[in-house]
Amino acid sequence: MKNFGLNRNIPVLPRQTALLIIDVQNYTMEAGGEYAGMEPAEVERKYGYFFREMRGRAIPNIQRLLTCCRGKGIEVMYTVIASLTEDGRDLSLDYKISGMFCPKSSHDAQVMEEVAPLGDEIVLTKTSSSVFISTNIHYILGNMEKKQLIIAGALTDQCVDSAVRDACDLGYLVTLVTDACATQSRVRHENSLANNAGYCRQITTEALLAEIAAAQLG
Repeated sequence: MKNFGLNRNIPVLPRQTALLIIDVQNYTMEAGGEYAGMEPAEVERKYGYFFREMRGRAIPNIQRLLTCCRGKGIEVMYTVIASLTEDGRDLSLDYKISGMFCPKSSHDAQVMEEVAPLGDEIVLTKTSSSVFISTNIHYILGNMEKKQLIIAGALTDQCVDSAVRDACDLGYLVTLVTDACATQSRVRHENSLANNAGYCRQITTEALLAEIAAAQLG
């Protein structure tokens, strides 16, 4: 195998980096529409682990990442699951089958208050698992001359994983923050990290914060 002398384990450079927060929105949390009509006991049985991981680990770490990245001038972007139409006719077939219905004007479509956007930070509404399939994010990142992505959010093994793989295939250097994302079981989370380790750099929040703090702004 030819060695091109390239390496994916490259520290982020603030001027060419964006932080992308995937689907941390009202729809996917405890009181969100994804769980409409479910009995509390059933919600706890199926999703209790996910809620505890999000509240206890992922969201606090995302908050720390947001503060650090904003302080260093790193572009902050978000995705939310949301249809552009009120009846959801523009959703992907997969989302229609899965019942992922969330009009962009609804409360469910908003980023959670704990990690809400500031100023003119970009929020992209997506109608499929991968933000690179159902939005113009690649075009936007190119316009802003971003070549590196920091990715966090939910679910580790679904929309986060889709973003990681598509971004890498499109030529971005991707850093996945392993303790700033979550899914519905520890096994699913760990399996996803093992599966996409060959695509991206994986790092903890603590290590990434130290790296960004030491980074040169120029």
